[in-house]
Amino acid sequence: MRVIVTRPEHEAAPWVSGLQAAGHGALAWPLIELGALADPLPLQAAWQNKAQWQAVMLVSAQAVRHFFAARPPAPAQGAMASARYWVTGPGTQRALLEAGVPADQIDAPDAAAAQFDSEALWQRVNAQVRPGAPVLIVRGADALDGMSGSGEAQGQGRDWLGQQLQARGVPVQWLAAYERRCPNWNEDQRRAARVAAHDGSVWLWSSSQALRHLQGLLPDTDWSTARAIVTHPRIGEAAMALGFGRVLGVRPVLDEVLASLESWA
Repeated sequence: MRVIVTRPEHEAAPWVSGLQAAGHGALAWPLIELGALADPLPLQAAWQNKAQWQAVMLVSAQAVRHFFAARPPAPAQGAMASARYWVTGPGTQRALLEAGVPADQIDAPDAAAAQFDSEALWQRVNAQVRPGAPVLIVRGADALDGMSGSGEAQGQGRDWLGQQLQARGVPVQWLAAYERRCPNWNEDQRRAARVAAHDGSVWLWSSSQALRHLQGLLPDTDWSTARAIVTHPRIGEAAMALGFGRVLGVRPVLDEVLASLESWA
């Protein structure tokens, strides 16, 4: 089966490899491009003030990579030994381990959780939060949203989790670690995507933002016969709103994606 992986380039590669190893014709068509922020000072300040955070929540593997890229060099870097690291999914957890964070310092939803999201993470961490001690939420910033720094002005990422924390008296600070951009497709790429809307290809989605980028690139395309596999119900809602005719939801685990593909074979 032909599967279109829409994750950012760095994240798409292992998915393409896994799908191809299972016999599928997987392609990487990243619908989010990632880049460094123009102003690195807020990231550097977060590390300089590392002692204040009771927890650092990282919303994606890319957030981990860009956040740790700003870590001061040894021997000054140290570790945020007093902070917990919060993640919602296994890919982000692996990225933290690769960055050198000890496994016993990471909080994540149980591997058997129905969803890997903020709600499942909250079930794991809510008993440990301390009122008055701030939590840092590290995310990406959209290229046009003006959120290149830190603070309340950019706090659109993980709003639900932030609300739970604030209701418990926990100050929350949002920090952009990288910038998300819409790719610049040429006419050949647009033509191929229009064909893939009707040729039986399965689109694999892990981001509502990527769906919005597709809509911007191909605003008049009919998606009513297109098929989508999504890794969260909110992404599924976005896919249906765009017009995808068939949408299946799975957790972002290769075996579950493969099982969904088998159901469509």
